[in-house]
Amino acid sequence: MNDIEILGNLDKGQNFVNSIEKKRFLFSLVISYTETCEIPGITVAGANSDFIKFTPPADAEYLHYGNCKCIDTIPMTPDGKPTPAILTKVALETASIPHVIINAGSKILPDVPYFETGLEPGKNIRDESALDRYYVLRAVEHGRIIGRTLGALTDCLIIGESIPGGTTTAMAVMRGFDINASVSSSIPKNPLDLKNQVVNAALSRSRSKDSFDVIANMGDPMIPLVAGMLSTASQTCKVLLAGGTQMAAVLALGHSTGYDKNNVAIGTTSYIVNDDSANFLDTIKEIDDIPILAVNPKLEDSKIQGLKSFSEGFVKEGAGAGGTMISAILKTGINSQQLLERIEEEYHRIITLP
Repeated sequence: MNDIEILGNLDKGQNFVNSIEKKRFLFSLVISYTETCEIPGITVAGANSDFIKFTPPADAEYLHYGNCKCIDTIPMTPDGKPTPAILTKVALETASIPHVIINAGSKILPDVPYFETGLEPGKNIRDESALDRYYVLRAVEHGRIIGRTLGALTDCLIIGESIPGGTTTAMAVMRGFDINASVSSSIPKNPLDLKNQVVNAALSRSRSKDSFDVIANMGDPMIPLVAGMLSTASQTCKVLLAGGTQMAAVLALGHSTGYDKNNVAIGTTSYIVNDDSANFLDTIKEIDDIPILAVNPKLEDSKIQGLKSFSEGFVKEGAGAGGTMISAILKTGINSQQLLERIEEEYHRIITLP
């Protein structure tokens, strides 16, 4: 537990940890897409702009196969910064935590078995509404069905996401709900000016405070789908929302879709909660009295620069990395240093793939 910090409501956080320690975990990765990610400079996801749409399905395939089918390499920047799914994969395999993939509008379909929701990719919110309201309601309803099913199979359902550009749509959604949110970024120099321009353009289209109108105007398909999952899964098991800004947006929508706050926590990396360009802890506190569990992945101690860069502001979180590491620690008693050694071994494996 030395590597996991409890923030927010300390009593709730400790009770949450005690209730899932050594118990059954199930990880669900929701892959999605927003054309907002195609705005130059908004995200680092993908080696270049042509590959951004492959990042979510490639993450899903990598978790399953250890390599990718839709592209011929693991998602990685040209200078060797890997997808955060490398942390997720090591954590899941170390703790023998099963996982499922859920497609919530990915532009490219993964070559693995997955739950299909019938959702379309989100549009670029700078230029037009993200989704038809019908698809927002469909996402919530399908999420409720999936959450009810998965929640019955485990003691703790971990929900992660892979959606390039998702911090921008999440920021827009929270501003639409009058939540004063500054968000993290996959880039050390957080492009907040650019994000604010995009958000302001979306806000200027509609001033409706109806929750589903807000999502339709400036959200993405992942947010309502996960909100639906949260609403039903939290009725039957503990739910660990594995992520940062995007999961804050899910919680914000949760005020309308409902959830059992006694069974919910945020699980993320220390890089998110310590991000000076964002106000993550204050944002969660403004939304609800939900505990935050933060793990220090110790990547600053890595001898591999591509991994060390996570601690220097690149990526920080994604694909459920923080939540799955927390779960692995709570299930097995392993620590971050031991996980780091395995992450470095996995990094060496993937860079030598044929």
